[in-house]
Amino acid sequence: MKDSEAESRPPVNETAGLHQAQVWQRDNLHHAQADWLADEVPVALVYNGISHVVMMATPKDLEAFALGFSLSEGIIDRPSEIYGMDVVATCNGIEVQIELSSRRFMGLKEQRRAMAGRTGCGVCGVEQLEQIGKPIAPLPFTQTFALENLDTALRQLKNYQPVGQKTGCTHAAAWIAPEGMLTGGCEDVGRHVALDKLLGYRSQQAWQQGAVLVSSRASYEMVQKSAMCGVEILFAVSAATRLAVEVAERSNLTLVGFSKPGRATIYTHPQRLI
Repeated sequence: MKDSEAESRPPVNETAGLHQAQVWQRDNLHHAQADWLADEVPVALVYNGISHVVMMATPKDLEAFALGFSLSEGIIDRPSEIYGMDVVATCNGIEVQIELSSRRFMGLKEQRRAMAGRTGCGVCGVEQLEQIGKPIAPLPFTQTFALENLDTALRQLKNYQPVGQKTGCTHAAAWIAPEGMLTGGCEDVGRHVALDKLLGYRSQQAWQQGAVLVSSRASYEMVQKSAMCGVEILFAVSAATRLAVEVAERSNLTLVGFSKPGRATIYTHPQRLI
């Protein structure tokens, strides 16, 4: 989220709460202490009245989550294909009710029918990538990033984790401008949800040049979601999986793991990094 939009964020105490806990320290007695816990609630994405998926998420920035999920999962190609959106509290969680264009809703129904017909584990090896992943057009090579600016971005990442600073249990996803400044970021208890929130916000902003930075590991889903939304460079604070590297290689995405001050591990397409 852009800094100018900070006033519209829910206060931290609406997405985290205090709980009395017992604290143990070696050679000391147990003592009671109030501890902050992040909220985690079921969030259902409902398209044209039909529930498509339920995700456990932090209850903030849910419109951005729904938009980013719709883009990164190939349900829509552009935000204008969503005509309206309402966030509705229910007795069991939260519904994000999305009004989808008729053409996109028909495509979603076809996708749901195909998913219902699958059997087995779904992921049995790299040779089945065409079956388990979304078709991704190879990314162009229009972006570059100077690795010397990565430290600047890493220092700012915690600024987009107000709940995480209190609870220690959220992931963050942020957009890095070429000079290393973060222009926006989102957090969530789920790393995929944090990324979807960021991708949703990015689709509504003029954020073209730059890269994504995530506080988590890079699984194949994180790579796939980024590539589906046209992101050419993905930095992860932790490791990458082998399948993530395979997907990044095929989609022309530059994947970087173990992003730490002064070092990083470049897995694919290093020509974008200068």
